[in-house]
Amino acid sequence: HAVPVQYSRVFLNSISEHVPHGTPVLSASKGIETTNLGFMADILTDVLGEERPYAFLSGPSFAREICEGVATAVVVASRDRLLSRDLSGLLSDDSFRVFTSMDVTGVEVGGAVKNVIALAAGMCEGLGLGTNAMSGVVTRGCGEMRRLGLTFGAKPSTLAGLSGVGDTFGTCFGPLSRNRQFGYRLGKGETMDQIRASTTEVAEGVDTSIALVNLIKERCKGYRLDLKYPILFGVASILQGSQTPLQGLEALMSMPSQMENFDEQW
Repeated sequence: HAVPVQYSRVFLNSISEHVPHGTPVLSASKGIETTNLGFMADILTDVLGEERPYAFLSGPSFAREICEGVATAVVVASRDRLLSRDLSGLLSDDSFRVFTSMDVTGVEVGGAVKNVIALAAGMCEGLGLGTNAMSGVVTRGCGEMRRLGLTFGAKPSTLAGLSGVGDTFGTCFGPLSRNRQFGYRLGKGETMDQIRASTTEVAEGVDTSIALVNLIKERCKGYRLDLKYPILFGVASILQGSQTPLQGLEALMSMPSQMENFDEQW
């Protein structure tokens, strides 16, 4: 399954009667549904049921480079260890290496959040802020990814792996990244409508950003969640038109000083 997340539920409903009972499903879609605030694991079980194994493919993997046979490493996560092992053997070759994991939550969180971080990185580049600013935003964004993933029960090692930090690096710094390019154009001053009207490609991070903030508000406890997730909340605010990319950066730089990892226990 590789249909964009926002269209997956409708598509899966249209084919569900044709999917044989018990047939495994491998999903390569990343993001959070804006309507039900679910990850792909939630959508798939809602529509196709729980009586079948599911697997989720993620990691830094631009399609063009895969087609060109460039060396690529990804991870497939499934709660069914045998399924992930079989898929790894089926998909791997000399230029495409597939590692395995049982941490579905971690792989899905990383795959969703990295697109939002890429929007922020693109905005930095569009504003002409240089490597220091972009590196800082990406690193702090990965910190927010880790914080959110731990809240949902993900493993830190997964978020530091291919589907988390690895995919984030590729999406934030790779020239083929749709989300980075969308953010870059926002930073240059184009509007959401102008960007969307000029391309047929889907930047999953745009819809995911709004859904992510709503999910955090619904599932995470605490006061001033925007201070725990300033980049995730800031990107959503820019996409909703509440502030410009430059105002978002100024807001980040004016936050009170604190420990880099204030949520860790010493």
